[in-house]
Parts: sequence; C-alpha cells; structure tokens
Amino acid sequence: MTDDRALAKFCAFFNKLDNTCTEKLYEVYTEEVVFNDPLHHIEGREALERYFATMYDNVERCRFTFHTQQMQGYQAFVTWTMEFVHPRLARGRPVSVEGCSALTFTEDGKVSRHRDYFDAGAMLYEHLPIMGRVIRWLKQRLG
Repeated sequence: MTDDRALAKFCAFFNKLDNTCTEKLYEVYTEEVVFNDPLHHIEGREALERYFATMYDNVERCRFTFHTQQMQGYQAFVTWTMEFVHPRLARGRPVSVEGCSALTFTEDGKVSRHRDYFDAGAMLYEHLPIMGRVIRWLKQRLG
C-alpha cells in the first residue's frame, strides 16, 4: 500500500489518537520507527507508544486538521493544525499550533520515519507563566 491510502490511514489514526489508542500504533508504524520533533528523538515503536501515552495522560483534548497532503513514492508530506487543551498550558484554554510532518512509508504502508516540524514556543513555551512572557516579548522585538 504505497499510494494515498497509507497517508489517509495515517491522518485518520491521528484524529483518533488519545491515551486509549496508543496500543494501535502497530497498525501505523513499523517496529523500528524513528520519530523526531523539535522536542524529542524517539527510536522504536515501544518507545513511541510510551511517549504518546505520557503525552496524552494530561491532554484533555487533541484534534488535527490536515491541510496539504502530498505523497510521491514512499515519501509523504502533510501540513496540519493541531488544537489541544492541557490544564497547565494557556490556563486550560485551547492552544492551536500549525506544523507539518514528513513521512517515509514502507511497502506495506506503515510509517518507518516520522519527522514533525512546528514552533515549539507556540506549542509549549509561550503558554508557561513566566517563560511565556519572555518568549512573547522576544518574538515582538524580533518580528
């Protein structure tokens, strides 16, 4: 399955992902998957499962809206907006972050490499009480 169905399956999975769905990572990722984002480098599906389980422990809601999706051969690229609610970030209000994922699929349609690109400040640091003020001030000065 190296056509757009693999990418559609990936996107559908992420819109169902919460702390109860992480055991289904085997349907989407290879055993040796390598996952990177601005905050983490993870190797292996079991480590990725632990990461997602921990991440979703405190998240009250997380939803992705997928925009541009492109697949050529085994490589895919998808842009997205993630909206999530975490009680310790932004005083529990929804946080919206834009990003994109670069994916490499295997012949059977599973993801072997997953790299996310997003502004870690917009996702996390800007919503922390003290650090958030400093980050927002710096962005205003530089922007």
